Amino acid sequence: MTQKEKADRFQALHQSKDVLLFPNPWDGGSARLLENLGYRALATSSAACAATLGRRDGKITRDEALAHCRQIVQATNLPVAADLENGFAVEPTTVAETIRLAAAAGLVGGSIEDSTGDKDKPQYDLSLATDRIAAAVSAARALPFHFTLTARAEKRRVKSARTWMTLVWTRSLHLKFSAGFRKIFPPRVSRHPLWPG
Repeated sequence: MTQKEKADRFQALHQSKDVLLFPNPWDGGSARLLENLGYRALATSSAACAATLGRRDGKITRDEALAHCRQIVQATNLPVAADLENGFAVEPTTVAETIRLAAAAGLVGGSIEDSTGDKDKPQYDLSLATDRIAAAVSAARALPFHFTLTARAEKRRVKSARTWMTLVWTRSLHLKFSAGFRKIFPPRVSRHPLWPG
């Protein structure tokens, strides 16, 4: 199956009325196992990649992440999307380059977070966050296949789950309409009326 065919399949799965569940393989072996279990798509995990290198999440380089992605892509016939952390850069141009390199590694999708990795300032300013996603969108749209780009609005510590939901959705929707992407990734909230538990 070509990369374009995988990308088209991935898009069709997103547009289906069925629930799309795609797990995180740790390596090529687990990717093959998950394919044999009947999953229809896979997504890499930055935490899994870091763990295979004996590191904590957020402590890997772009080259290491993409090498991990390439290993998983080569082990399976399924479409694979990637956790691309914050694009491994602050600058929008470098985030765009990460998208191009992700495509070159065989991926058909990926996510970019608005998390800075700095505990004193955990999220990028909204203007910069929007510019970063807009650059990623432009890079994705320039590819010869449909690269499914996800903008991730990371949670912040707030006292109220309802306040947190408002912050995440407002930020996500602002990015969506400002930067031109089609998919948002709000993290799950525990103990919220929408998601009991």
